[in-house]
Amino acid sequence: MKTPKPTNNAQRNIILVDYPEKLHSEVKKYPRSLFKRLSSHAGRNNQGKKTVRHQGAKHKKIYRIIDFKRYTHDGVEGTIKSIEYSPYHTSFISLVSYQDGSKAFIITPERLKVGDKIWSGEDENVPIQLGNNLPLRYIPKGTPIHNLESKPGEGGKLLRSAGTYGEITGEVWRKGKEYRSVKLSSKEVKLFLPICRATIGKVSNSENRLVKLGKAGRSRWRGFHPVPRGVAMNSNEHPHGGGEQKTGIGHPSPLSPWGKKTLGKKTRPKNKLSNKFIMRPRRLSK
Repeated sequence: MKTPKPTNNAQRNIILVDYPEKLHSEVKKYPRSLFKRLSSHAGRNNQGKKTVRHQGAKHKKIYRIIDFKRYTHDGVEGTIKSIEYSPYHTSFISLVSYQDGSKAFIITPERLKVGDKIWSGEDENVPIQLGNNLPLRYIPKGTPIHNLESKPGEGGKLLRSAGTYGEITGEVWRKGKEYRSVKLSSKEVKLFLPICRATIGKVSNSENRLVKLGKAGRSRWRGFHPVPRGVAMNSNEHPHGGGEQKTGIGHPSPLSPWGKKTLGKKTRPKNKLSNKFIMRPRRLSK
């Protein structure tokens, strides 16, 4: 981490990740197919009307296409060529050069270095080492994992943000089916099919949670627009609005701009299909 000289109040409160110490690259030319520009969905449209609330005025960024599946490179050795910063991801990303000539970006696990070799596959021949991608059935209990699939073949959906990881806690049988129980970063324990794939290791850039933006301008660079309080609005704009001077919200509990209960209201459907795979919910695990 780095802290700039406290020459003013904004600089005094800023804490940022020291990227030059952690990033390294040996790549001189990148394939253009690994980059694309995402269209902006925030700010105002051509009529001057807001299309998305509380967003706008952010820096232009280029998206790096991340290979979350890695099925197309099964059985092919890959070499880490870089560890880089990505404006769309909290973790670092790495460019992998495979022996068949193809290249792809992956999420960088912690302690992975430039020059390391990685493998992916669906059998037990894939070694249990940092950065390798293989099914849960071949990963030993207690091994840290990330980029976990929730359904076989759809690519990693869970445990992808900076500093997160999960652990395989055991083998479970339900109604004649075999599952692997995984403790997620939220402390929730959930069941997954043993053919779901995951990557070995903990996601890099765990210091990201220590970052302090320090000033409102740095938040605006990221596209976050100020959010006015409901009580500061008119009564036709928000349920909390209206009244003279400083008044209360006028309701037994806080409401959203559309009149729905918020601040503690549970929004997860009671009959959601994936509920049956949760062995221990987050609320009971703390």
